[in-house]
This record gives sequence, structure tokens and C-alpha cells, in this order.
Amino acid sequence: MGVAGRLRPSRRTTGPAGWSGRPAVRRMVASFLVLPLLGALVLALGPVGSSPAQAAASPCAGRLVKEVTFSTGSLRVHKSRAYACAVTVAKKPGARRAMRVSLQPRGGRAVVDSGKFTKLAGPVTVHALNRCVRASGSVGGSSGSTGWILC
Repeated sequence: MGVAGRLRPSRRTTGPAGWSGRPAVRRMVASFLVLPLLGALVLALGPVGSSPAQAAASPCAGRLVKEVTFSTGSLRVHKSRAYACAVTVAKKPGARRAMRVSLQPRGGRAVVDSGKFTKLAGPVTVHALNRCVRASGSVGGSSGSTGWILC
């Protein structure tokens, strides 16, 4: 074996600004620099492909499956995989007034949130995997309800 067979290239190399050639260190430093910038960009521009209505924060998880509007507000029902959630939202938030939201799974008891609120009543959540639910809500003197949904 000659001289060339005994010489091995060095594993450590130095890059710009004296960085060691360790890829893990470079990735970690890059993630500390890039991830905050991407987070700030998402906060400034909003999520990709979302409408302004979707961008508004919802107190319920899951997708909106039913919205019932009435003169003083609306009742919104959301569904995730195993749960249903309902909230009553005032059309004109501000002064405290009587509000109520109720969500009942078929064969179970209704979960109710009522009182004097400024913006919304709820959220109320029930287990609704393979179950129908019905919801009702009211703001002031007006109310709205769904029949049995998610069947």
C-alpha cells in the first residue's frame, strides 16, 4: 500500500467565518434564524388559502357545519372528529344582554351556557361521534335553532 492509501482526508473543514463543517450545527443555527422569520411572515400575511371569515378566531375547534342567523345574532355549530361544539354570537357586541346557547346529543342531556354576555355565549361541547345533535341559541329576545343535524 502506497502513501496515498494511508492518507485520509480530514473530516473537519472550516467554512466561512470559521464555522466547523458539522451539518447538524449549521441546520440548528439556520433553524434558529429562519423559523422566527417565517413565523412573523405568517402572522403578517395570515394563513395561506384562508378567507377573512376563516381567519377570524373561533372559540370552537373543527369545521363550521351549520350557521343559523336571526335578527340579533347567529348560532354556529362546529364539528370535529368526535365532538360537536356550538356558540351564539351577537350581531352587535357591546352592552351586556341575555344570551344563551344549548347543544344536545341524541339520547343525552343538553349542555347549556346562559347569562348576560357582551359578545358570545359558549362554547359548549358534547361528544358526538356517530350521534345526531341539535342546537339552539338566543340573543336578547330573538332565537334560532337547528333540527337534528350531523346524523
